[in-house]
Amino acid sequence: MPNADNWQGDVLRDLRGTPPPQRAQSHGAAHGDHPAQEQRQPPQEQPQPRTGARAPGPNTPVSSPAPATPPARARRPARSPDSRPVVDSALSGTARRPRQGEPAAARVSRAIRRIVSSSAAREVAEITRTAERIQQPVTTGRQIAVTSIRGGAGKTTVAALLGTAYAHYRQDPVLLVEADPALGSLPLRLGAETLRWTTADLADIVEPQMSLLDVTGYLVQLPDNAWLLPGSQGRIGAMLDTAAYERVMVALRRYFGVTVVDCETLPAEVARVALSAAQARVLAAPATLDGITSTYAVLQWMQGLPRHMIAGTVVALTSTTSRPGIDVEDAAEKLRSTGATVHVLPHDRHLAAGGALRTELLARPTRLAATRLAAEVFQLSQKRR
Repeated sequence: MPNADNWQGDVLRDLRGTPPPQRAQSHGAAHGDHPAQEQRQPPQEQPQPRTGARAPGPNTPVSSPAPATPPARARRPARSPDSRPVVDSALSGTARRPRQGEPAAARVSRAIRRIVSSSAAREVAEITRTAERIQQPVTTGRQIAVTSIRGGAGKTTVAALLGTAYAHYRQDPVLLVEADPALGSLPLRLGAETLRWTTADLADIVEPQMSLLDVTGYLVQLPDNAWLLPGSQGRIGAMLDTAAYERVMVALRRYFGVTVVDCETLPAEVARVALSAAQARVLAAPATLDGITSTYAVLQWMQGLPRHMIAGTVVALTSTTSRPGIDVEDAAEKLRSTGATVHVLPHDRHLAAGGALRTELLARPTRLAATRLAAEVFQLSQKRR
């Protein structure tokens, strides 16, 4: 279990396999007892028992009392699921080469404007301020829930953008949880190749005495110290009940500085539980007339809930086409009148094409908007304990 005084340093040492500072023998085994390479290996069906205390040294008196508690053991899984590919081999050849987020002419024009004007310095200053907001330390893990009113609103894309931003700017581990088991696409968006353990599986395994290395053995490792917990293995009919979701989220919160949850669309039961338990909420909405109408109705309903619900909600208004059928800025102002914060994510050809998210292919306005959104949501999560 991470040290209460410096839990972020403890979990980072745990991931890297670095021995922690010397502690008294009665404190039990250090997280560094696990070799560093274990973080990439999935747990075996019959893992070796973990030692609960260090062996006596040469100077230890023979009469020293034995530990009062037996060594801690991680719960053995009832079954070990097989790994499954995220994209079936029969479909992997159908994907085209990923596109740049904006045309070459637009990129060249923007580069020229930045050279001949002072906008480059202002942009660097803004990015620095935004990064500092995201990098603020936390005393306990922050959980951020992302949902939407309807499918196709960009919910999973927003969750992937947020998780990628936090993993890039923060030093502590970041977790992305897929709480949408009905063929969710978060693993595909994050570039995962295979899936094995799911949220429902981990609910039957997780134990309070497990170290971070024990936990990450059941997760999919992503770049920049980020981890993914899938909701399913791509099978129709996978279920996730609220009890299993709550058990996993409570157990994992102490290991990760930020957890981004890709929820089901409202009003699913797990989504409602995730929204109420999270410190901040993101409501993805398409920049269309029907998308704005339904989102505005939900925000009006939220005005009747405790104040922190709507105050801690950010609407991510996503432009699905280069020429939306509404005035996006006017629509954003209308949504802000309910008390919610609104951020606009511009149309991006790379995001619109689907597939794995590659930040280097995003249009510059998209990267800036996603970073601002991540900073705003994280600031709101800091206000709610």
